[in-house]
Amino acid sequence: MESKSQFLKDIKQFNPNYDTEMIGKAFDKAKELHEGQLRKSGEPYFIHPIAVAKILAQLHMDEETIIGGLLHDVVEDTAYTHEDLARDFGETVGALVEGVTKLGSIKFDTQEEAQAENLRKMFLAMSKDIRVLIIKLADRLHNMRTARYWSPEKQKEKSRETLDIYAPLASRLGIYTIKTELEDIALKYLHPEEYATLEAEVSVKREQREQFIQQVIGEIREALDQLNMHYDIFGRSKHLYSVYKKMILQNKQLDEIFDLTAIRVIVDTVRDCYAVLG
Repeated sequence: MESKSQFLKDIKQFNPNYDTEMIGKAFDKAKELHEGQLRKSGEPYFIHPIAVAKILAQLHMDEETIIGGLLHDVVEDTAYTHEDLARDFGETVGALVEGVTKLGSIKFDTQEEAQAENLRKMFLAMSKDIRVLIIKLADRLHNMRTARYWSPEKQKEKSRETLDIYAPLASRLGIYTIKTELEDIALKYLHPEEYATLEAEVSVKREQREQFIQQVIGEIREALDQLNMHYDIFGRSKHLYSVYKKMILQNKQLDEIFDLTAIRVIVDTVRDCYAVLG
């Protein structure tokens, strides 16, 4: 299991100004409270909050959110109370963990009810502190990354829930790295044969597409620099779930899907937008 010094070194790559003393204190407390608890894989449970906190660091979240990620399960899974948490790490961290705990405790009889009610609860939580939702997304992402240890039934159930609730939520928040990874993992468990085929065929062409994207970005930059406008430009290859969804909706085979790449240019004004299109 990763040491505290290595963990702190890892997250400081994303923000060298993190208050490592307070984050280190949360690391020690979470490790102490989860001592003896195991995940389905047989690994120490503490691996999970470490992974969640690292995902949050990669998103450049603040110290309170990182601490919330490390401690997001302690109130639910240990004798440590909300009052203990607020006393040791402050009311804000206490409120973040309480929000995550409440979202995780929602139980429903039907998937339809779960989808509607979870969305309402999550957007309600968003109105108080959006960081609650970001911690929950990081929690779900790491759980999905380790879904191989679940039963086939749970894999399908959680994957369906991920597609219905968590991936759209990540999209609404603009966290596309989490959205795309959640969708691809869910596809792997819901449609394993289609996933394997797409992964094999799409990955073969990915390097070629990446080279094409960089070439096109270079040509667009050259043209835009002559216009003296402020812009940001991004390029990406479409992820597996996006390709799969397009194949299903359009009833096409992979070799009939031609837009496997996308380039986005963000400018300041509508006028600049038309200039870019021109």
